[in-house]
Formats: sequence, structure tokens, C-alpha cells
Amino acid sequence: MTIMSNSQQSKHVAVFAFPFGSHLMPLLNLVLKLAHAAPNCSFSFIGTDKSNAILFPKPYIPKNIKAYNISDGVPEGHVMSSNPIEKLNLFLSTGPENLQKGIELAVAETKQRVTCIIADAFVTDSLIVAKALNVPWIPLWLPMSCSLSCHFYTNLIREQYANNAGNRNLDFLTGLPKLCVEDLPQVVAKGGEHETPFSKTMASLGTVLPQAKAVVINFFEELDPPLYVQHLRSILQSLLYVVPLPFPLLLPSDTDKNGCFSWLNRHNAKTVAYVSFGTVATPPPHEIVAVAEALEESGFPFLWSLKDNLKGLLPSGFLQRTGMLGKVVPWVPQSQVLAHDSVGVFVTHCGSNSVTESICNGVPMICRPFFGDQGISARVIQNVWENGVIIEGRVLSKNGLLQSLNLILVQEEGKKIRENALNMKKTVQDAARPEGKSAQDFKTLVEIISES
Repeated sequence: MTIMSNSQQSKHVAVFAFPFGSHLMPLLNLVLKLAHAAPNCSFSFIGTDKSNAILFPKPYIPKNIKAYNISDGVPEGHVMSSNPIEKLNLFLSTGPENLQKGIELAVAETKQRVTCIIADAFVTDSLIVAKALNVPWIPLWLPMSCSLSCHFYTNLIREQYANNAGNRNLDFLTGLPKLCVEDLPQVVAKGGEHETPFSKTMASLGTVLPQAKAVVINFFEELDPPLYVQHLRSILQSLLYVVPLPFPLLLPSDTDKNGCFSWLNRHNAKTVAYVSFGTVATPPPHEIVAVAEALEESGFPFLWSLKDNLKGLLPSGFLQRTGMLGKVVPWVPQSQVLAHDSVGVFVTHCGSNSVTESICNGVPMICRPFFGDQGISARVIQNVWENGVIIEGRVLSKNGLLQSLNLILVQEEGKKIRENALNMKKTVQDAARPEGKSAQDFKTLVEIISES
């Protein structure tokens, strides 16, 4: 439904992307929804040359969204290290001046002043730009919603960490008493000499987010603990949950070059183990071997998304021996795979997009978190929602994965996990309805950008 008002005329929203990893597509999804709901608003999507090349141009991008490129902060001739955080630090080091250049490009072309700024919450310097322009600042929180709380208590958490708190519960995180120090992102737990532009940015969130006109959460309010939601609302000026479902035009095409669906169609309901650790996280070689050995011994049919350059790490003869049992491919259309009736469990790194897609399709999870908010997601999955389990020791081993697969796919003991996963699917289906809370929050967001 199009939400329109006379005040939408000449409204110009600048959108700042965090141009890395899995952050790009959910931000574009939100902007697409807003662009269709408010067709008289124009949206300037500001990212780097490399990140915008991934998203634009595409036939589903409406005319009121245009992309503008700013610097990625990498000096000419610079040779990047193997540390994935380096590119984040270089981009964040460019400061508000770099972001302002994006504004200037957009204003010069559109001849419209910017009236509102929407930004990935990691791009905190966009608040400085919004203040200079005297326009509302609306950050979008893309990691799992429950991970936001720890950024309001960074100093206290670091004090606990310094005191070697180990697995002690972080009881002072209101509404999240089951989180432990080991679940935390390293940028929260470690400061001092370990401080980087990225960790400084994350540590500043507790100060900058309360200054936002509204903070948009890319999740379902119905799944967050009520006390936690209440606590966030007491800290922030406004908290809006926008259901993180893909905009219809962004759904991948139903072409399936790797033949996943014809293979899945041959298997009974809830029998297939789907394995994927996303595009950024890569298990160490011994864990890839452990996954292969567990899958082969389990006898369960499996679909494994594994990059071609990692297949050399598989045990000798594995692909030949399991040719009838499983399928190993370099890429799968994950949201549709998880929606397939034959998939019974998802072995995952607990990235926020993967967790959301799994919840939406009622698939239980086996969690092997690597970094960032993944540890918090895994803890919430196992101890709060109880729709999955954390792999024993948080390291993939043959026996640990075998136990988890058997628990969720066949054992009576895992029945409650399977039921909880299906109940959560029903909850999010209800949440996504036009009369749900999320629809009202989205309407509020449209009003903010339209009336600013």
C-alpha cells in the first residue's frame, strides 16, 4: 500500500551504507520498501564504488532511488592484509568528511536539499552529518536485536572481562540474563590497547543511538523478551521494529543452476541437514573435515554450501562415497532452500540474515558461531528461544555434530526444539500481517521521513 501525503513533495533522504558483508541487502530492502511506500520521496543511496556495484543498477530499483559513491578509505597502491577488519577500519577512518561528499554529490545532481538521513548504525559519523544539516537521523540496527543491549554497557562489560569473568552470566543486561561473557563480540569485550576505529565506533553506540530520531530494528518485536524491549524503549527516543522480510522484487529468481530443488524434492519431509556458514566465515580445515566425517557417518541426506576452493580440504573420496547421500555445491538460494519441506535442520554460523531466514521457515538450528553478534545469537537460540543448540565446545567435531544432528532430526529429546521452531514460524507469520505491530512501526517510519 502506498502511503502518501502532500508533505512528501521534495523530500530527499540520504542513506548511508556500511559497505561490507551481509549489511548491504537488508538496508536496500528497507529503502526499497520506503521508496514504494513514499513514491514522492527521493532516496540517495551512498556507498563505495565496490559496494554499490553489487546492488546497482538492477531492474527492480525504482526511479526514486539513486546511488552515489564515496571513498572506501583504502590508499592508492595499498596492499590489504589478511585481517578482514582492516577494510572496516580504513572506511570508518575516513570520517564525516567522506560522508559529506556523498551528500554533496546527491544534492548537486538532484537539486534537492537532504531532509533526513537513514544510516546503517555502524556508520555513526552520519550523526555528525545529520546534526550539521539539522535533519533527523535514523540508524538501522542490522545485527541480531538482542546484541544491541551490550553496546550500552561496554565499560561495565570490559571491567567484567578484565576481571576474568569467564562464562559468568551478564545479569546486568536487562531482559537478557542468560548471556555470558563468552557470547560477546570481541569489540565489546576488549578495549584499551586493542582499540581500533571499528571497536571505538561500536563502543560509541551507547552514546549516539539515544540521539536518534528513531532506531529501526531489523527483526520481530514479538520474539524479543518483553523486558528487553521495554528497557530499550526507556533508553531510545523511539524504537521501531520493521519485519526483515525481503522486498518482493528482491527475491532471487527461481533458476537453480546447481539443481538443489530437484534434489531436495526426492527426500522426505524434515530429513535433510542443510549446512552453510555464510559468505564471510570459513571454518578451519580440521572443522571442515569433522563436518564431512559426521555427515557421512550420520546417514542423513545433506545439502552443503561449500566454496569450490575449500573442496580440496574434504577427506579423500568423500564426494564419491556420499554422491547418493548428499549434495555439495558452491552456492544455494538459501531462503528458498530453508523454505523447502525436506529441510529438517540448519547447521549455521548464526549470521543475522541466516538466523532470520531459519526462524521464518521453522527450521531448527545447530550453531557454530565465529565472530560479531553470532555468539549472542547462538545463546539466544539455545537458551531463550530453545529452537536449536550450540555445538559442543563451540567447535565442530565429528562426535559433537553427530550428537546434535541425531538430537534434532530423530530423537524424542529434540521434539521440543522442533516444536519451538515451528511455533516461532507461526509467530513471525502473524507479525508480518498488515495489522501487525511491524506494519504500524513501518507506517511511523514513513511518516518521519515524509514530514521532516
